[in-house]
Order: sequence, then structure tokens, then C-alpha cells
Amino acid sequence: MRITLGIIACSILMIGCGSSKKTTVHKSTPKPILKVVETDNKAVNKELVKLEKRKSSLDTRTIAYISHYAPVAMDEMKKHKIPASITLAQGILESGNGVSNLALKSNNHFGVKCHDRWHGESVRHDDDEKQECFRKYKKVESSYRDHSLFLTSRSRYDFLFDLKIDDYKGWAKGLKKAGYATDKKYPNKLIRIVETYDLDHYDKLVLNKKIKETKKRHGKAYRVRKGDTLYAIAKRYRMSVEEIKELNGLTSNDISINQVLKLE
Repeated sequence: MRITLGIIACSILMIGCGSSKKTTVHKSTPKPILKVVETDNKAVNKELVKLEKRKSSLDTRTIAYISHYAPVAMDEMKKHKIPASITLAQGILESGNGVSNLALKSNNHFGVKCHDRWHGESVRHDDDEKQECFRKYKKVESSYRDHSLFLTSRSRYDFLFDLKIDDYKGWAKGLKKAGYATDKKYPNKLIRIVETYDLDHYDKLVLNKKIKETKKRHGKAYRVRKGDTLYAIAKRYRMSVEEIKELNGLTSNDISINQVLKLE
């Protein structure tokens, strides 16, 4: 594996045949295409290989995101005592694997708003309210560092650092309790992502703890066929799209043929 981060910018040129109307050009938003990369950490690479072997039942874009930012999250854990698993899960969820509008505009992978203490660049983005102020960074790694500083510098998050450093469930619930997110399901979403992609393994690597391989629970599942959509699958099994996304750690409605979706 080699680093192959490509950015494809697409333009759709629509021309009416035989028409005297002016040509209209519609430009799509440039979307980065992340591919799994080889890191400098052999233990991390080993974890990524295990995830790739299960990629038929996982979101390949999430695996790629993990390969890019697991080492960054682990460094932040060493310096600031925040579980790498939680940092990664938040990055995956908040940034939509790095391709949300906010992430693309500002390299802000954690939805951190400006607040009074921010004197750097910013962008406007609709969130709880229209056109709220969000922090803008020159590179994603700066977003990860500021995320750590944000949590360590605000007293309302102090109680989180009394938890065991690898207590990702406690951290997920505590972030919601401290007001990091308004979504009632925020803790469950983080925990689901951590457990689906074994993100707690990166905590263990930082702490030099042995990683115990656990058998994955096999429940009701569905293999995606040509023409399927999340909405159609959800309707067929009397579920909501959000339930399926949460069960499978998905951050978008995109699915691929032969992908296995957990339904319970």
C-alpha cells in the first residue's frame, strides 16, 4: 500500500443540441477520494489489514479514513490523554469520513465552532442555527490538535479525564453529558463506530496492552444487490435508514453491491 490521496473535481457541461440558449455549466463540489495507506506504524498496518479482510461488511471509505488518521489520533492520545478511539470515531462521524461540506471547506473534522477564544480563520455553515461560525484550519492535523486543546481547556470536560483512559463508552456518554453534541443518539453512534471498526485497538496500542481478538456476533444481515438503496432496504425490513446506518457505522447513505449490512 502507498499513499494515494486523489482529489477529483468534476464539471458537468450541459449543451442543448441545436439550441440558441447559452451553455450552462454546473460544477460539482470537489470530493477527495481516500484510499487505504501504509503508515509508519507496523501495528497500525496490521489492524488495517484485518479491517480490509472484512471490507465486504464495512464501509471502505471509513477504513481509508482510519488509515490516514489513526496515527494522528494515537499521537493526540499520548499527549492529551483522550482515547484515540473516541477521537477517530468523532472524526469519522462529524466529518462524514472527511467529505462533509464543513470538512472540505475548512479541514474541520470535529464540528468545532468559533466561540470567543478563537482568533483564527473561520467559515459559515448551517448547523443548529443558520450560518454559524466554525473554525477553519490549514490542514486536518491542526483540526485534530485543536480538538484535543478544546477538550482539555474547558472545565466542563474535566470529569472525562477522571475516567480510565481507554473507557471509550464512558467518554462517548460523557461528551453528550458535557454538551459537545445535541443529538440524543450521539453516544450510541460513537460506540457503534468504535466497536464496528475495532477503534479501541488503537487505544491498546498506545497503552501497550495486548489486543484480544473477539468473535463478531453474527445477527440478521443483508447483502446489497444491484439497484438497492438504503431507503428500499429499510422499508423492506421495517426499519429506518438511520437505524441501519447506526448499526453499520455508516456516515452517508451510499452503499455498494455485495456490501453486507447488519440489520440487528
